[in-house]
Amino acid sequence: MKIVVFGLTISSSWGNGHATLWRGLCRALAHQGHRVVFFERDVPYYAMNRDLYEIPGGALVLYDDWEAIRPRAKAEIADADAAMVTSYCPDGIAAADLLLDAPRATRVFYDLDTPVTLSRLHDRQAITYIGPRGLGDFDLVLSYTGGAALERLRQELDARRVEPLYGHVDPDQHRPVEPVPSYKSDLSYLGTYAADRQATLQRLLIEPARLRRNRRFVIGGAQYPPDFPWEPNIYFVQHLPPSEHPAFFSSSRLTLNVTRQAMAEMGWCPSGRLFEAAACGTPIVSDNWEGLDSFFEPGQEILIADTTQDAVDACELSDAELGRIAEASRERTLAEHTSARRAQQLEALIAGSGSSSRANGVTAMMEA
Repeated sequence: MKIVVFGLTISSSWGNGHATLWRGLCRALAHQGHRVVFFERDVPYYAMNRDLYEIPGGALVLYDDWEAIRPRAKAEIADADAAMVTSYCPDGIAAADLLLDAPRATRVFYDLDTPVTLSRLHDRQAITYIGPRGLGDFDLVLSYTGGAALERLRQELDARRVEPLYGHVDPDQHRPVEPVPSYKSDLSYLGTYAADRQATLQRLLIEPARLRRNRRFVIGGAQYPPDFPWEPNIYFVQHLPPSEHPAFFSSSRLTLNVTRQAMAEMGWCPSGRLFEAAACGTPIVSDNWEGLDSFFEPGQEILIADTTQDAVDACELSDAELGRIAEASRERTLAEHTSARRAQQLEALIAGSGSSSRANGVTAMMEA
């Protein structure tokens, strides 16, 4: 298949979770013989932090102006098997108008930020990547979040066919490697700063650091404010490109997963960081949310922390116990949560939602 994507970014992993996911998915799709053409607006903050310039087996199209690139986009869609718009695509509405006129391609919308989309919809705030007609014109709507979010996309945005396409990891890129001394920690956290994660980060990492001065804690990420409440035993690593994630996780005795508030409240929202850490053989302690036990078994494949004491207790577990949990979560991840598995799922979903299915639906309505 040829798949054309209009997305936020694949070229820069700075301050967003989309890029790493798309890289793994594109590599897996290329391995299966498919070709991805990815359109990305060339904005300054991603250009300054670009860490990918080519898509294996595909094409990266960087553009400054939508009207200037529109003829190229229309030409690429003309012979595509599937055309997709994603959440937070800067030209999402214009791109959707273009692909919805495509006679051949399966028309797909992929929301990698479903809880944010639904929260903005509830609060009557503008959603810059979905037009006034909602999602009813798409053949297939994919959601990074499952559970109740799927029904809400049907009810509130008129999506006709909705399926989850969860996070994933490329085990060729994320695997156990030699620890790096500057990354070594008893408990680590990797993530861009977000105000709605701060209370949980305070409870599950900053407070444990205050209580365990003899332990080393490391935070890696971008956009942390000057008034962040650092402790003497909390060390900071400025934005880590995906190539450094395996070393970061492999240097962690235990790593923390913190979910953004809207996603935690909705549930069924596994971060790609969960699968990255697991693939690197690192034990994980996570905040809790509905559906987590569908991806990892609590107590066996992942540790759950609600309180500061829960996080402290996790840090005090023996190396043997943490190693057992890490091995179990890695086995589960390699079996169920790889980019290759998600690419296979995407391939099957597109095949079942194509223009022929659309035509059959129109014929059935006419005959009725």
